[in-house]
Amino acid sequence: MKRLTKRFALCLKNRGNEASLILGKVYRVLPDARAAKDDLVRVIDETGEDYLFHKAQFAFVDFPQAVRKKILAIQKAS
Repeated sequence: MKRLTKRFALCLKNRGNEASLILGKVYRVLPDARAAKDDLVRVIDETGEDYLFHKAQFAFVDFPQAVRKKILAIQKAS
């Protein structure tokens, strides 16, 4: 069985969501197949909660495992 990898998204657009998303910041993406059908992505935003945003606002990125662990540790600490 293939283990799910955590995905990340780089914010490219935040118009209308300036308080929730910071341009150029990497956000953790949570799996949500239902939202994906509507071109939405579930992201843990600046409030620390997960919300749906349009996928066009992000570039999806992958990092080596060591980098993913560090990003998650930084996000958990803040």
